[in-house]
Amino acid sequence: MEMSHRSKEFMTIASEAEKDLRDIFGVPSDYKVLMNQGGATLQFASIPLNMLGTEGKADYLVTGQWSEKAAKECNKYGTGQVACNTKASKFTTIPGKSEWKLDPEAAYVHYCDNETVSGVEFSYTPDVGSVPLVADMSSNFCSRPIDVGKHAYIYAGIQKNLGPAGMAVGFVHPSYAGGQHELKICPTYMSFKTTADNGSMYNTPACFTMYVMGEYLKYTKKKGGLAYWAEQSDKKSTMLYNCIDGSDGFYCCPVEKSSRSRMNVPFTIKGGNEELEKKFLDGAKKEKLYTLAGHRSVGGCRASLYNGMPIEGVEKLTSFMKSFMDENRQ
Repeated sequence: MEMSHRSKEFMTIASEAEKDLRDIFGVPSDYKVLMNQGGATLQFASIPLNMLGTEGKADYLVTGQWSEKAAKECNKYGTGQVACNTKASKFTTIPGKSEWKLDPEAAYVHYCDNETVSGVEFSYTPDVGSVPLVADMSSNFCSRPIDVGKHAYIYAGIQKNLGPAGMAVGFVHPSYAGGQHELKICPTYMSFKTTADNGSMYNTPACFTMYVMGEYLKYTKKKGGLAYWAEQSDKKSTMLYNCIDGSDGFYCCPVEKSSRSRMNVPFTIKGGNEELEKKFLDGAKKEKLYTLAGHRSVGGCRASLYNGMPIEGVEKLTSFMKSFMDENRQ
């Protein structure tokens, strides 16, 4: 924490972290790797500022609160066109491509790969034709292999599966790393070109965050890469969804099965019985099962299954859920 970010020792840490990111995620050699301060929320503004260019408009697939916020931010600098919006269904589904209203002249199409609040996740890479594709992968980054080459830009706040909060990793196509599409009002510090040209060290970077991320990347390589985390995620989410679906309606997940998230599993108890849900949460704490309350905007319960949650933790949760159901079924 006291090292100079220009020292030989820290430059080694930074370069090893970038190399491991490239190796693990299969980043094409001509793409630039960015390590942006400010987390993914700052990227909501950085993307239109760096990518709108002369088109002045972009399409957004709104499937949850985060993609909704990203589209709203775009409207400060251009036009964030809503190509689909599932708010009417309380963000419980991801509609098929036939329902999207894509503009072939849009500067890019933006989607959020996993929505934490409502618990929906894309199980595929959206096909948007020749329009550049942008993905927010903050909450499922490092949980499965991804096809970087199909995207013009991928960004992810690293606090879910890679390290401490405060930084977002970005993989940017070379056509957007040179400033060709950057708006004149783009702050220097938010410029993809400035960040890329300076190796993410235009100013002092988030040194400790980068160090911790680097250690986690080494650990990921040792465990077998993204295939290992994908296997773990599938096992954990399948175990929990089976418990919910096998409860004969005592527990219910509101999300359409084909759109269910492997990272965030929302559920209600007996149709949203708030008294019973409070009893469940209080009982869970006694078993040392914490942070199971649903997001304040939707209520109910929610279990997050990020990489740091071991399979044993999900086993303990499902065991408690079954015993709670048996005691409170009537």
